[in-house]
Amino acid sequence: MKTRYILFAALFCFVLHSCVVMSPKKYKALVAERDSLSMRTNSLFDTVAMLRADTMRLHREIREAHGTYDALKGNYNSLNDKYGALNNNFNASSSKVNELSSDLKKREARLKEVEDALRKRDEATNALKDKLQKALLGFQQNGLSVDIRNGKVYVSLTDKLLFPSGSIIIDARGKQALGQLATVLNKEMDINIAVEGHTDDKKVINLGQIKDNWDLSVLRSTSVCRYLTEVEKIDPKRLTATGKSQYQPIDAGITADALSKNRRIEIILSPKLDELYNLIKQ
Repeated sequence: MKTRYILFAALFCFVLHSCVVMSPKKYKALVAERDSLSMRTNSLFDTVAMLRADTMRLHREIREAHGTYDALKGNYNSLNDKYGALNNNFNASSSKVNELSSDLKKREARLKEVEDALRKRDEATNALKDKLQKALLGFQQNGLSVDIRNGKVYVSLTDKLLFPSGSIIIDARGKQALGQLATVLNKEMDINIAVEGHTDDKKVINLGQIKDNWDLSVLRSTSVCRYLTEVEKIDPKRLTATGKSQYQPIDAGITADALSKNRRIEIILSPKLDELYNLIKQ
């Protein structure tokens, strides 16, 4: 216990010996320096706080910028995909337009060819009509007419010009008219010839092997064809014979004149249209 007191006293004396007595001036300087350090420390704390706030704000702005960037990137990719699709559609449409334009040019060329062929047909038909009217001029007062219907020349001869009543045998006047017609047709080799027989609606009575108007119309048609081929030497391959009986009248009246008009032979002349048909098939 005594030793402890001695040690304490020695330590106290040492401490007192180590302390230096400060002057007031020096003390004030130290206090001022302490206050200055304290103020600077506080300023540093404020700066750190501000920097931390700025850092948080910058992190927030960076996150927002990343979000905006991602949204813009998504929009860009979407627009890029749409652009790609639109570009593909444009290319496909452009290709289709070029294809249609090419097809249109081909069709226009074909149309012109068809129009040219039709024009040539009409010119040939009108020229043929003029030739026939001149050749058959002397028979036009006796029941013969020449006109154009649907691009074809119709030579219509009433039965009184060709046949005795109820007969299928061509008389002299009829043979003369057919001879004039054949003279033109033998020079026009590109003409197809259809011979149609027509009757009125009166029943056939006592005509032997001719049973009805069908028979009469067909037999008169074949008589004309036979005369044109056997006597006038028209190529039989060019002719077609048909009978229409009473079912295609040109006059619906019941007078004698109307019935006479309906009893007729119609020779239908049409230019060969092989060239036109070939154009249409293409």
